[in-house]
Amino acid sequence: MHEAPTPPREPWRHRLHTIIFEADTPLGRAFDLALLIAIIASTVAVMLETVEPIQQEHGHLLRAVEWAFTILFTVEYVARLLSVQRPIRYARSFYGVVDLVSFLPTYLSLLVPGAQTLLVVRLLRLLRVFRILKLVRLLDEQLEITRAVWLARNKIVVFVYTVLMVVSVMGAIMYLVEHDYNDGFSNI
Repeated sequence: MHEAPTPPREPWRHRLHTIIFEADTPLGRAFDLALLIAIIASTVAVMLETVEPIQQEHGHLLRAVEWAFTILFTVEYVARLLSVQRPIRYARSFYGVVDLVSFLPTYLSLLVPGAQTLLVVRLLRLLRVFRILKLVRLLDEQLEITRAVWLARNKIVVFVYTVLMVVSVMGAIMYLVEHDYNDGFSNI
């Protein structure tokens, strides 16, 4: 699937590359585990911030946590760029783009309020777990499922259309029956 970028020749950059990209070393495993925990924790913080009571009580703390994770992921991205021989190649790779997109929304939120909710894309970084746990072979099964869904797309469209019709008709009936009782059915 994806091979690690080529390590640079300078000793400190080579060591950094080993820690960041080599999941077979003790430091590499520790780095990857810490990164996975940070990704999950930051995603949970973003999700909690959308819960109104939690946001009202802990909003400042959650924003501070989010900025801490953003700075951490920014430093990690820069370290990744420094640790490879061809930084532009890494930046344009799938993981490079995902890494960049994982922290940009926080900076963007300075200009566009609410953009930080896009940070849930950080979950895409969990795809690294396939590489870390040597589960790349499972991606073949994912391709098989994708192919099966594509072949069944017409049946899926018919199914979704049928479900939407049933839901719409049932919604109209519920509205007709319940709208006078103020039970939450204020529209279809």
